[in-house]
Amino acid sequence: MLAAQLKGRDFLRVNDWEPDELLSVLDLADRLKARQRERVEHRQLEGRTLGMIFQKPSTRTRVSFEAGMFQLGGTALHLAAGDLQLGRGETIKDTARVLSGYLDGIMIRTFAQADVDELAVHADVPVVNGLTDEFHPCQALADVMTIRERFDGFGGVRVTYLGDGNNVCHSLMVACAKLGMDFTAATPQGYEPDDEVVGWAREAAEASGASVELTRDPRAAAGGADVLYTDVWTSMGQEEERERRVRDLEDYRIDESMLRLAGERAIVLHCLPAHYGEEITEEVLYGPQSAVWDQAENRLHAQKGLLALVIR
Repeated sequence: MLAAQLKGRDFLRVNDWEPDELLSVLDLADRLKARQRERVEHRQLEGRTLGMIFQKPSTRTRVSFEAGMFQLGGTALHLAAGDLQLGRGETIKDTARVLSGYLDGIMIRTFAQADVDELAVHADVPVVNGLTDEFHPCQALADVMTIRERFDGFGGVRVTYLGDGNNVCHSLMVACAKLGMDFTAATPQGYEPDDEVVGWAREAAEASGASVELTRDPRAAAGGADVLYTDVWTSMGQEEERERRVRDLEDYRIDESMLRLAGERAIVLHCLPAHYGEEITEEVLYGPQSAVWDQAENRLHAQKGLLALVIR
């Protein structure tokens, strides 16, 4: 019944979905991952087409969505912004109306969340947020999928995010809160996550019995954590701020000394790409407690679960 209700749904931000809806994506993702490993066909989207609009470059987003649609029996079209009339002034509204006549779903990776929201308002097919400056909900699906695999559930899991309270932090925070995990974001002054998003997460945590904490002390936040998570310190569009950001975030690096503060069963997550020596060391990323490569693979499986549920 729940799966039928998700047909046609947009996935614009984690906060738009209820915990049981998120779990339905993860449960299907687990089944599809098993089938892919066993080389069992699972062509739930035979004859369907996903359009993928890219206004920001990508490795994981493009390959995981494109491969995922192929494995589901469908087709994915890469639509670079410069190849669309969007790049020459056509409105988002007009683009949404036209693409809805050609496609069964639209994924967009862009800058402004408002553009994704507007696209969803005017499109007659599901719109999936592949990344904006404010949110990265598909990454959060892969993150919580990986955490559940490693800890056989979410109960009692403590997640600590270190660094810049950015789009990845926003989506992960809300996902953890909705699914009952305690979440701490350790950020320097001026890099805190958005107040509204923190409010959403704390409301979700109250309902799930979890907690959401903010601190400036990275080592205290890492103490006893089950998951240490970080992201790049300088995202696309912030290159001119790089020197200042590296200086401000220096104490938030995940290295061996930071990892030793975490719990014995702790894993390390990073959404990639990594800048070694800045937010994380290469030794940690390739070390025995790293779950980063499973996390990256799970982008494929989590998104397949999502697409199979929302595309009609």
